[in-house]
Amino acid sequence: MSLRLSTVILPVDPWHEGGRAKWQRAEELGFHAAYTYDHLSWRTFRDGPWFGALPTLTAAATATDRLRLGTLVTSPNFRHPVTLAKELISLDDISGGRITLGIGAGGNGFDATVLGQEAWTPKERADRFGEFVPLLDRLLTEGAVSQRGDFYTAEEARNIPGCVQRPRLPFAVAATGPRGLRLAARYGQAWVTTGDPKLYEEGTPEQSVEALRGQTEKLGKACAETGRDVADLDKVLLTGFTPDRGRPLESVDAFVDFAGRHRALGFTEIVIHWPIPDSDFAADPGVFERIATEAVGQLG
Repeated sequence: MSLRLSTVILPVDPWHEGGRAKWQRAEELGFHAAYTYDHLSWRTFRDGPWFGALPTLTAAATATDRLRLGTLVTSPNFRHPVTLAKELISLDDISGGRITLGIGAGGNGFDATVLGQEAWTPKERADRFGEFVPLLDRLLTEGAVSQRGDFYTAEEARNIPGCVQRPRLPFAVAATGPRGLRLAARYGQAWVTTGDPKLYEEGTPEQSVEALRGQTEKLGKACAETGRDVADLDKVLLTGFTPDRGRPLESVDAFVDFAGRHRALGFTEIVIHWPIPDSDFAADPGVFERIATEAVGQLG
């Protein structure tokens, strides 16, 4: 299967001061998709400009024609399925059916406490995620939904006319644990991983590849349990969080080597961060553009 190359554009630039230009350039460079992070603030960027994901994607939808657009990833930390579904249906309409929802259980960062709640434990996040995804699936495929759950309630939630993409826009489910992988197997059109976070500081690229191999095998088992062919799911690697860090973006050859090793594991899409100076995502813009235009062709 051919490998697709996508990018993630952090929402740090005012739209009229470089924001629009990045999304348009992503389309010009031929990326399969451009994603953004759905956070209220994030890590080292928390004291600088950071714009909302869905308004940014709406603007990007009106500034591009072919590029797929999406989140990597949306989580229950500050989202509710009912309001999220309405916004996604609207965004899918505005984009002409180009939206992918990357969705995950969330973590312990700023998003987890900004609304005044205590950060959820991993089990509590998994419990909520296990209810969030099925309800969102219903909301995006049914005209009216009523459901009372342990965490989320919908009372005759109306979502007419539904998504442009049928039966709904695709879910790219970020997961590494057994419950999340089962959700990916049942509801996902794609699966997303960043690798094994325990290897980021001390691990080696070789250990990371083996960890990712183990994750893909677990995904295969989850699919088998649900009676689904794992080949039906795209496998998406969001880069920048493995021991390789920024080295794959140092040259076209380095990226081709990195991408080839991960394509051999079954990954169908690799996502690289748009360069941001003086950050963990700093990279030579010229090399980045050469990777975008030349690397996939060299993989054969």
